[in-house]
Amino acid sequence: MADNKKEDLRVHRTKEFIRKTFEEMICEMDYEQISVKELTQRAKINRKTFYSHYNTLDDLLLEIQNELAQNFIRRTQGLERPRDMDKITREFFLCSEDLGKLGERITCSGNYKYISRKITNDIMNQTWKIGSQSSAENPYIQNIIMTYVAQSTLEIYKQWVADGKKIPLENIIKIATQLICNGVNGLNP
Repeated sequence: MADNKKEDLRVHRTKEFIRKTFEEMICEMDYEQISVKELTQRAKINRKTFYSHYNTLDDLLLEIQNELAQNFIRRTQGLERPRDMDKITREFFLCSEDLGKLGERITCSGNYKYISRKITNDIMNQTWKIGSQSSAENPYIQNIIMTYVAQSTLEIYKQWVADGKKIPLENIIKIATQLICNGVNGLNP
């Protein structure tokens, strides 16, 4: 029994080290530049060890993104979509800032975007509560609203990061919330 615990601890530590090395690499370079060979060299493990935990680098990235998505879902639990969109938008920016460079890179850089879209859709599908009778009768209306909110929020965040976060966090949250909840007409100067 003690051997199983020792083995489980080693497996956990190895997987944790693979992930830590991968996260460091994501912060340094685009995902497309990362190879299993370089990851295993940096982590000082052999390729077989990597493949005993993950089938591909995509699987490792998806695992990280799923954890990030679940964190956001936990943070917004109890908030009703679309009624609490102001609070949800605020939480998105705060959650993203808590993730630091890793979150920025996964959300904004390289071809992570194709996976990022999947994660966004998963978040919306797991958390969306139909707010009105008309959207309950027509799921296509709900899809349009979900797409607008998710993509608008993501694009505002990406642009803010691309601009070097020149706007203070509280200000960008206010702007994003006004745009998401009220459209351009909500930005009356």
